Amino acid sequence: MHGRQKPVSTVTPQRDHPARKPTIGLALGGGGVRGLGHIPMLEVLDEMGIKPTIISGTSIGAIVGAAYASGIPARRIRAHAEAILRRRFDLVRQIFSARATPIQRVMNLLRLKSAVLRPDVLLELLMPPELARTFEELEIPLKIVAADILNYEGVVLDRGPLVPAVAASMALPALFTPVRHDGRLLLDGGLVNPLPFDVITGKADVIIAIDVSGISDPADQTRDPTALEALVAASQLLQHSIVRERLKSSQPDVYIDLPVAAFGMLDLHKHREILAAADGAKQHFRRQIERVMAAPTLIAEA
Repeated sequence: MHGRQKPVSTVTPQRDHPARKPTIGLALGGGGVRGLGHIPMLEVLDEMGIKPTIISGTSIGAIVGAAYASGIPARRIRAHAEAILRRRFDLVRQIFSARATPIQRVMNLLRLKSAVLRPDVLLELLMPPELARTFEELEIPLKIVAADILNYEGVVLDRGPLVPAVAASMALPALFTPVRHDGRLLLDGGLVNPLPFDVITGKADVIIAIDVSGISDPADQTRDPTALEALVAASQLLQHSIVRERLKSSQPDVYIDLPVAAFGMLDLHKHREILAAADGAKQHFRRQIERVMAAPTLIAEA
């Protein structure tokens, strides 16, 4: 007599541990107001339910990155930026008439000897109220790049007060005063590392880099540029050249060069056009992320 056969299980064996989702590192580059193009890319991440585990940023990439790392959704960042820029002429008028007004906070924007803007006070006026006050309060770890002009080196800021670090990273020479922070004298991080994906390489499974450093084509080439225009153009050329050279030696997993080269670094009046240009790249960005996240090597590692 044969013993009773054991029933065949129809239940699929469960893995001891569910597959781990690949971690995402996000690098946001510098490029003046063209960096508003970062915001639609952050909207794509929100729509896909992807939350970076670490962010790095330079200049306006540090500004947008600080807001996003504070836990502010991308659509809220867009709404705040558009509201501020709609009032840009009132803001400029307020800044440059500050000596005749009782608004001490705005007066601090100008150093009377040099009439150069202080980036830290400007940020206090412009940033969303939800912004974290320190790196330690951020929801996502953030690394900000600035240039140490006394020691001739780039520095990565990732602890302590947040606003001075962001201010240092955006301090374009001659337009903004250098920022004294943590014993250093700091200027725009775009002078040393305009697209800081290397700063977070190895700290996440997938590194995404968003580049806004393209060279713009001036609409009016019949007149000589002003001193400020020449300075900004030189900074733009420097940043673009540095990014191109760095990409020759290493590549992020996802790289997107946003179509914002037609705009200048200070084209505040074209903020709607910049956002619209970046909106047109959202589907391409989404497809790049989906392709990389579905790569067999990543699935195996997860």
